[in-house]
Amino acid sequence: MRKNSTFFLGALAGTCLTLLVAGPSNEFWLRAAKAATSAATSATNADTYTQLNLFGNVFERIRTDYVEKPDDSKLVEGAINGMVTSLDPHSRYMNEAAWRDMQETTHGEFGGLGIEVTMEDGLVKVVSPMDGTPAARAGILSGDFITYIDGDAVQGLSLEQAVNKMKGPVHTSTKLKIERKGMDKPLDVSIEREIIQVRAVTSHTVGDDIGYIRISSFNEQTTEGLHKAVADIAKKIPQDKLAGYIVDLRNNPGGLLDQAVSVVSTFLPRGEVVSTRGRTPEETQRYTAKGGDMTKGKPVVVLINGGSASASEIVAGALHDHKRATLIGTRSFGKGSVQTIIPLGTGNGALALTTARYFTPSGHSIQALGVSPDIEVLQDVPDDLKGRVDTKGEASMRGHLSAEGAEQTGSQAYVPPDEKNDKALAAAYDVLRGVTIKADVPSSPKAATTVPN
Repeated sequence: MRKNSTFFLGALAGTCLTLLVAGPSNEFWLRAAKAATSAATSATNADTYTQLNLFGNVFERIRTDYVEKPDDSKLVEGAINGMVTSLDPHSRYMNEAAWRDMQETTHGEFGGLGIEVTMEDGLVKVVSPMDGTPAARAGILSGDFITYIDGDAVQGLSLEQAVNKMKGPVHTSTKLKIERKGMDKPLDVSIEREIIQVRAVTSHTVGDDIGYIRISSFNEQTTEGLHKAVADIAKKIPQDKLAGYIVDLRNNPGGLLDQAVSVVSTFLPRGEVVSTRGRTPEETQRYTAKGGDMTKGKPVVVLINGGSASASEIVAGALHDHKRATLIGTRSFGKGSVQTIIPLGTGNGALALTTARYFTPSGHSIQALGVSPDIEVLQDVPDDLKGRVDTKGEASMRGHLSAEGAEQTGSQAYVPPDEKNDKALAAAYDVLRGVTIKADVPSSPKAATTVPN
């Protein structure tokens, strides 16, 4: 049984092998080569040691013959990053600085611009801007590519190097050059850095009968914020008048597994939330709802779209499988893999390694498939954004884990800034108020599965 902290990350990449972090010497590789010829017990082991010996030879050749004296630690870190990025899009190695940054992010407060990013084709790709942050106010969109940071090309930088360049003292500015699908010329955007305090949950009442709850991320503050939101709504709307709750998970890139489980527990009195299955059967783990239903059985509608990933998909899938919620919107991102965070000791950072797939309570894998809504509602996209607000989804990411079935590409991820133009939100109001709605592509009433087959 693994004892490391498990996270669901929206879209991150990289990893590391502990053996290499320590900076092995040439003597190690000589011993490994000797072991390969004299003590190897199988062809597989012999081949592995041969490859390690090859790596050692290349490492030494670079150290002795490269035109300039290289930094050994950078050579090792580069080798680790290269090894890990060949695994899948979500495994990654974090050096000490990157590991510290990630811990700050999961605590819910950090310095920066407020964007979730990944690396694609050597460029930084925006997964989604965080609600209420400088990036969101500057008009950064999901799917944008950042090509230059303060005049320096992003091509050739690692994800961590690019992220670090975007950080800096509060109230200083950084200039980004953005390439956006459908635009002939790149955009130049200047954004002032702030302390990013991720308010994971916001809420308000709609009329005198509906509670609206927006969950923008799954950090250490999410469950507490959700409980407060449910309590606040209950104070404002009497139980006999409360038609139900809307839980908005659109463009939520994910976060902590334990928070996803406790969010489901807020609406579900009992039952399995998610299971994770690793390489071997004994690594299977099941997570169940605890704590009871704070909403006292009131109807729930969950909004999802192409930007809803990972922990968001766990919540949507669990509530749907238990027939506790109606899903409205567009198909979710399809990230169904588990990253286990493995600290590597003082000064060595940590490893985020894909160790398992996760499955909804009914046994469906979401990997490269996504969660399909009960009622699909497409938004009316402004002409200047058409073709730029659809996500390609997990299935389009290079090196992704294969699906258990026909893979599904991404879907629309646009959310109108003005609520009066939000067709999915309007549909949610109608469902809770018992009004028959006309969806763009209504699901079959008999289709009760979370994932398309």
